[in-house]
Amino acid sequence: MTPDAATDRRARLLGLKLRALVRDHLSDQTVGEPVEFAPGSALLHGDVAWVLLDAQPTHRLGAALAWATRAGAGGLHVITESGSGVLARRADELTTPITVWHADERTLWPAVPEPFLPEPPVPPAHVRLRELIVAGGADPIEEHGVLAGEVRGLEVCRVVDDPVTGEPHLEVGIGAHDREAFAMMHGGVTTAESLHRVVTTVEQHRRIDAPLHPFNRLARERLLRWQLVNEPSTIGAVSLDSVAPPVPRLNVKDAVPCVAAGRDEAGGCVVAVCSVGVDLDLIPFAADARLAMEAGGDVVARLVVVTPARDRVNVTERLAGLLRRSCELATHG
Repeated sequence: MTPDAATDRRARLLGLKLRALVRDHLSDQTVGEPVEFAPGSALLHGDVAWVLLDAQPTHRLGAALAWATRAGAGGLHVITESGSGVLARRADELTTPITVWHADERTLWPAVPEPFLPEPPVPPAHVRLRELIVAGGADPIEEHGVLAGEVRGLEVCRVVDDPVTGEPHLEVGIGAHDREAFAMMHGGVTTAESLHRVVTTVEQHRRIDAPLHPFNRLARERLLRWQLVNEPSTIGAVSLDSVAPPVPRLNVKDAVPCVAAGRDEAGGCVVAVCSVGVDLDLIPFAADARLAMEAGGDVVARLVVVTPARDRVNVTERLAGLLRRSCELATHG
């Protein structure tokens, strides 16, 4: 079976599944035919949209909402087999009536908003390698218990535990395969000098005026964040620091919005969410980032969503207008 044939077959199966789930849940045999909603399926029943999310559901709420809006739906029901708690939490931040369902075979259960858990700390044994990252010229970044080093937003090293000895060590490279290749070439021992050589090479390709190169095609949203951290006044802040996203990144090379937080001139909290390219899930993600910053305290954060000017598109503005609490849309570069 060709890849296209397999994709078409998967789409048909998801459509059949969605129609059956909605029909059984509503006890209504008049439920109409679904349409493709990659990855997943969607249908309109009356004035209500039903969307079944397949792969990476926590990154698809914005796309589901955009489809429902275009279809003229007055409400949205989202069905998923995973990530329903995160989706329900984000749905509460929107004015459109959204119900999230967790699918358990043929039964739909109402999803409960998932609370934010305390971010796990970086293990003390890993923290000791922070000095090596700094000595090599990279910026230490901590996210969800992981210590890594970035050059202008691109991860070039990460502290990991040896699978045999359990001892922590610093691996250099962009992604797991690149780190493994670097270790094979350099004997598995990272020094400040070896890291510095990589940092110098990457840095020259991460400059604004550098010609196109794989090093400046990756993690462009994190390069934008790096620029904001160094020039916080561009969004009316006096200080910004990189902070962890509301949910961990699955892959270093995936384009996922990133977050910075700090203070404005009045001393108020600012949360900046950076994205490059058109991402339909940017607004739900950004609202979730603000929630994460406010969790467990009495702080009220000002939310600024930052994109390059070319990526300021109408759908982002429409979805931003559906937030219960407003956000600012800013451009940079």
